[in-house]
Amino acid sequence: MSSALDLNVHLTRLRDGTRRITHVTEVQGMEGDVITLQDVFLFDYGMGIDQNGRFKGHLKATGIRPRFAEKLADLGVKLGAELFHAEGFSRRGAVGKR
Repeated sequence: MSSALDLNVHLTRLRDGTRRITHVTEVQGMEGDVITLQDVFLFDYGMGIDQNGRFKGHLKATGIRPRFAEKLADLGVKLGAELFHAEGFSRRGAVGKR
């Protein structure tokens, strides 16, 4: 399975009832019997909640440039390096999963 997939997009239902993409993860391959994964983007829960009780967070880059970006470039889809520059994550510690 790890050789068939390059990317996993995880959608989570948050406490506020919304559904958000919380992880964009690259499938890197196998180490023995274990599939190895690397997060490329993560949802920043620590950005707080707005006046309507909705999470203000959004996806932020982890600073990892995925290997599949080269495959996309070979197919004519260019992803700029700035897309993968790491952003700081907020430290409020809000947890949004149910």
